[in-house]
Amino acid sequence: MIDLPEIETDKIAVKLTPKAEVLVKKGHPWVFDQSITKQSIKGKPGDLVIIFDNRKNKFTACGFYDPSSPIRIKILQANKPANINAYWFKEKIKTAYEKRLPLLKTATNSYRLIYGENDSLPSLIADIYDDVLVVKLYATFWLPYLSNVLPELLKTSGTKTLVLRLSRNVKKEGNEHGLKDGQVIHGELKNEVVVFEEHGVAFSANVIHGHKTGYFLDHRANRKKVGEMSKGKTVLDVFSYAGGFSVHALAGGATEVTSLDISGPALEVAKVNAQLNNFSGKHIVIVGDAFKEMESLADARTKFDIVVIDPPSFAKSAVEVDRAIHSYKRLANLGLKLVSRGGILVLASCSSRVTSNVFFDLIEDVMDVAQVNYKVLTTTKHDIDHPIGFKEGAYLKTIYIRIN
Repeated sequence: MIDLPEIETDKIAVKLTPKAEVLVKKGHPWVFDQSITKQSIKGKPGDLVIIFDNRKNKFTACGFYDPSSPIRIKILQANKPANINAYWFKEKIKTAYEKRLPLLKTATNSYRLIYGENDSLPSLIADIYDDVLVVKLYATFWLPYLSNVLPELLKTSGTKTLVLRLSRNVKKEGNEHGLKDGQVIHGELKNEVVVFEEHGVAFSANVIHGHKTGYFLDHRANRKKVGEMSKGKTVLDVFSYAGGFSVHALAGGATEVTSLDISGPALEVAKVNAQLNNFSGKHIVIVGDAFKEMESLADARTKFDIVVIDPPSFAKSAVEVDRAIHSYKRLANLGLKLVSRGGILVLASCSSRVTSNVFFDLIEDVMDVAQVNYKVLTTTKHDIDHPIGFKEGAYLKTIYIRIN
C-alpha cells in the first residue's frame, strides 16, 4: 500500500441547540452549522467533535468536523462514549460486512460494503467489484484516518486491489496530500474495466473513470426480478444507462430488449455488458431524450410486454419536489401508452425527497385517473447492501404494476 497522509487532528468540545441535541440522541447523523451554540476551538477538517449535553454537561455524541459543509458535524457514535481509533473502525467495518453475508452466498461478487452514514462511516462509500475494492470519499475529514480504515477494508473484503476515488470537493485537498482520483492505492489493476457478477449475470465497471465508483449496485434485486419476468417477453428499459435491467432481461430469455438513454457512451457500455452474457434475443438501443423518444414510440403504437422506467433523481432539493412529482406522473402516463395489455410496468424513483409513500400513491393516482384496470404486484425498497440508518438515507423505491 502506498504511504498514506499523516495529518494531525484536534478535539473540539461543542454544545447544540436543544432541538438538535434531541435529534442526535435519537440517532440522526447530521448536525448543521446553525445548530451549534458553543464551540471550544475553530476546528479543521477531520477534527473530532465531542458533543456535551446542555443539562448535565455529559457526553452526547462524537463525530467528524467539516468546516466547509453546512452539515458541520457528521456523527460517528451517540449516547455511548467511544475511542475513535483503529479498533473502532475495525468493528464498524466488521458489522457492515456481516450484514452483507446473505448476499455473498448468491452468485454475486459485487456489493456495497460501506454505505456512508447508514453504516456509521459518514461520507465514505466502499464498493466491491470481484477482487477490486473502490473507496470513494465525499468529505476531506477522512484524509487523517485513511491509514486506519483502508487496510481494514481490504482485509475484511478479501480484495486484492484498492482504487481511491475522490469527489469534486475532496480532490484539491487530496492532491495536496499526494492522493488523486482514480489512484491505485494497493495492489495491481490490470484493467480499469473490471468484470464482475450479479446474480449470475456478468457486467463491467470502469473503476477509474466511471460514474461514482464505476457502476450502480443499488438496483441489483430489481434487475434480478425483471430478468426472471422476461422469458419470451419484449422489454423496454428507459433511462437504461449501462443496461442493468436490459442485460438481466436478455440473460433471462427476453426475445427483444430496447435500451433507451440520452447517453450514447453509456449505451455502448450496455452493449458490451450484454455481450458478456449468453442470450438469443435482439438488443436494440435508442439514443435520445427519454420523454421525447417514449412519445415517438407511443405515436408509432409500439407496445412492450415489460416497460421499466428508472430515471435519475428529479429532486435534489426541496424546491424541486413538485416538479419531480410532475415528471414521475408524466413518465407513468407514457409508460401506460407503451405497455401491452397483460404487461408489467415497473417504475422507480431514487429521489430521497420524494418519499416511498408519496411515490407509490402518485403512481396509483395516475392509474386511477387513466381508468385502467391494474394490479400492484409488489413494491420494493433497498437491497441488503444499502441499509437504511436514518430517514434521509432512504431513497430507492420501485413499484411493479400489471396492466390488465
